[in-house]
Amino acid sequence: MNQTPADGYWQVGCVSYLNSKPLIEPIVQRRDCHVHFAVPADLLNLLETGQVQAALTPVVDYQTSTSELVLVPAGGICCDGPTLTVRIYSPSPPAQIRRLYADTDSHTSVILSQVVLRELYGVQPEVIALKAAERHRIWADDAALLLIGDKVVNAAPNQWQFPVQLDLGEQWKRLTGLPFVFAMWMMRADALDESLARILADARRQGRAMTDELVSQYAASTHWPPNLARRYFTQYLKYDITPGCRQGLELFYQYAHQLNLLPGNRPIRYFDSAEVTD
Repeated sequence: MNQTPADGYWQVGCVSYLNSKPLIEPIVQRRDCHVHFAVPADLLNLLETGQVQAALTPVVDYQTSTSELVLVPAGGICCDGPTLTVRIYSPSPPAQIRRLYADTDSHTSVILSQVVLRELYGVQPEVIALKAAERHRIWADDAALLLIGDKVVNAAPNQWQFPVQLDLGEQWKRLTGLPFVFAMWMMRADALDESLARILADARRQGRAMTDELVSQYAASTHWPPNLARRYFTQYLKYDITPGCRQGLELFYQYAHQLNLLPGNRPIRYFDSAEVTD
């Protein structure tokens, strides 16, 4: 399972959003790792094609991948209530949503939005893929909009147009009482690397102590208010894959499969070791 990094570098894939910084910043600073930054929807291809050995991949991609993947609980992007940066914006009450323009940057959030709308509000809106940069197309429309990531804070839609907002982390907690996992480290089953898994886990532990440094380094460049960025790291987001997170992930897969939002429900396989999961 242990491998020597190719050309002296482990190749790691990660999103560039602010939410990943406590997990990835210690890795960026390592001389033996090279980080490929991409939007969440593009990370699976990097992993499947072997361009990276591990990626902080949306959890939906575990079920849709053509490769056999293994979940590495060295860290993930999770919430246990409101997440702040995964939101549905709507001009009307949730039970009246008939069309949902969905930010294509994240596969997981698109599925989660449909689970929440069906289970809590009894609606099955038509889902229309929309790149976030093109969201002005729906300004004259009566449809709802799903956005994820930093743009929820630094480029949010006008409240007069979308007076109703649903935080999907908060909605999931209301539905299930459990945390939600948006993304987790993954590796291909035929290329497991215990040394890299330990590096990822060590980075998670180091990232816990880097809040002030990360706020100073990234809040201004991403146009986040510093106090909000600090709360985001320390209150909104969770990075440990707890037993509750595992329960929440399993339940999410069950919902998505039962509602025909995912083609199957692969058994969950974790790459567990004491050094990775403590």
